[in-house]
Amino acid sequence: MKYRTLKLLRRRKNARKRIQTTEKGIQALIIGLALVLFLLVGCNGVKHVISIEEPTDHTSGDDGGKLKYKIIFGDVNQKE
Repeated sequence: MKYRTLKLLRRRKNARKRIQTTEKGIQALIIGLALVLFLLVGCNGVKHVISIEEPTDHTSGDDGGKLKYKIIFGDVNQKE
């Protein structure tokens, strides 16, 4: 009886290891494909626009200027 139980436990342990290995492999594949896609797309078609808007009246100290950041994908030469 002991031998049979030990055999079943080993099979379950091996099955769990196989499933975990497969899951890790799939995760690595998805991450790899995402990185390849990112490298293929690159930053050639991306335009970054940073603008600072401040009020013209500076009599009351810090008037709370606004910093705007915009990323434009596609044609780099397009207007805002």
